[in-house]
Amino acid sequence: MTVPFGVMASDIRFLEGPRSRSQEFGTIHRVLVELLRGFRALHFVGPCVTVFGSARVGEHQPEYQLARSLSHDLAQRGFTIMTGGGPGIMEAANRGARDAGGTSVGCNIVLPQEQEPNPYLDVSINFKYFFVRKLMLIKYSYAFVAMPGGFGTLDELFESLTLIQTGKIHDFPVVLMGTTYWQPLIAQLDEMVDKKMIDSKDLDLLLVTDDVAAALEHIETHAVHRFRLHHRLQPIRVLGETAV
Repeated sequence: MTVPFGVMASDIRFLEGPRSRSQEFGTIHRVLVELLRGFRALHFVGPCVTVFGSARVGEHQPEYQLARSLSHDLAQRGFTIMTGGGPGIMEAANRGARDAGGTSVGCNIVLPQEQEPNPYLDVSINFKYFFVRKLMLIKYSYAFVAMPGGFGTLDELFESLTLIQTGKIHDFPVVLMGTTYWQPLIAQLDEMVDKKMIDSKDLDLLLVTDDVAAALEHIETHAVHRFRLHHRLQPIRVLGETAV
C-alpha cells in the first residue's frame, strides 16, 4: 500500500508543535469527523472482544492458528471480534469470527506499510489518527486478548492496563496468549510489583495462558457474567441507523 506523501507529511507537521490557529482548528474538525464516523459505524456491532497481535505472523504459524481458534470460540459465544483490521494475527482473529458465523470488525490505520485491510471483515473503518483508533478499540470492548506482537501490541496492551489501574475501566479481563513469548514481560511486571511501582491488584484480571478453554473461561467469568452480555442495542430506523 502506498500512502500519499501529503498524508504522512501532515501527520509530521501536526506533531511538531504549535501551528496557526486555523491549522489547529482544521485538525480538530478532522478528528471530530473521524470520531463521529467511528461512533456511527460501531454503535450496533454488539459486545466485542478486541484481539491484538503482530501483522507479521504468517498463516501457517502456530500463533495465527491459536488466534483463529480462540476467536472462533468467542464468536460462537456471541462476541463480536474486533481487531486492528490488518494482516497476521488480526486477520487470524477476524477469520476465526467469520468461520463461526460471527461478526468481524476491523479498525484499520493508514500506514505506509503492513496495513491493508484483511478480507475477513464485516465492518471495516479506516482511521488516520492512532488515538482515535485506540479509543474505538477500547470503547466497544469488554475484554482484550494480546497475542505475540511488537510495539503496537505493547502500546495497546499497556493502554488497557493503565486504564484499569487508574479506574477508567472496571472489571475488564485481559488475556495474554503465549506463555513463553510473554514470560519476560511477566517477569518485568512482577519486578514492578516487588519494587512498589504498581500494585498487585492492578494485575488481578490479567491471565497468561496457552489454553483456549482457560481464556474463554476467564472472559466469560469477568465479562459475560459480570456485565450480563446477552443482548445488542437495536437501531432507530428514522435516524438512518442500520444493524451490522
